[in-house]
Amino acid sequence: MSGQITLSRDGHVATLLIDNVAKRNAISHQMWISLAEQLDALVADSDLRCIVLRGAGTQAFGSGADIDEFESLRSSKEKGIAFAQQAHRAMALLRHCPIPTLAAIRGACVGGGLELAACCDLRLASDDARFGIPIGRLGGVLAYPELEALVHVAGPQVALELLLEGRLLDAQEACSKGLVTRVVPQAEWEEELAQTIARISGLAPLSARWHKKFIARLQSGTPLTDADQQEGYACFDTQDFIEGYRAFLDKRKPVFTGK
Repeated sequence: MSGQITLSRDGHVATLLIDNVAKRNAISHQMWISLAEQLDALVADSDLRCIVLRGAGTQAFGSGADIDEFESLRSSKEKGIAFAQQAHRAMALLRHCPIPTLAAIRGACVGGGLELAACCDLRLASDDARFGIPIGRLGGVLAYPELEALVHVAGPQVALELLLEGRLLDAQEACSKGLVTRVVPQAEWEEELAQTIARISGLAPLSARWHKKFIARLQSGTPLTDADQQEGYACFDTQDFIEGYRAFLDKRKPVFTGK
């Protein structure tokens, strides 16, 4: 079986690597299962401050599904539903993760690769990246869970453009349409990626988790409760807030503990 999802840890940062270079990092069924299992464990880790998702090599972040599996695993509606369960689980875990998530994109970010990237909070792309979901060429359709993050990030018109035309967007066009947070020249990409991770993991982790929660709450469309409003001031009772303002007054770098 080709392809794997590998996990590495560096302090408060976890990196998940989509590793199937021979197939431009196509994501097999077993890789979806592994990704969901690893995300399930990471989401519960209170020590983490950033989860990075990237592809092995430089040619692709992820090029979608492994089409070699379609005959055995996706050749009927019933098989398609069974196949999709793990992919949908991984996407939901990533999208609703309380920890900041970053998609580090080089090369092709297509199909399921783009669906995964859209589930992340931020998408940092090199200028050689390409984006698209040409599933219409296969006669396929994105199910609702696969469409949700894409529409949330880029809106219905961009989603329709990608799906109805089936063309690939370059990095700059993808950025202008909201699919990408920032585009970086290839020669600077690894350095900017490292700096981006350092900026995210260097801020107060409770602040990041609260901000993610609050933005999702505002987007729910329902009125805020008194409890919601009160939670907006809970930070003032944390050790990190005291450390943060004292470090500012002392003109030193704060040391946050997530408490």
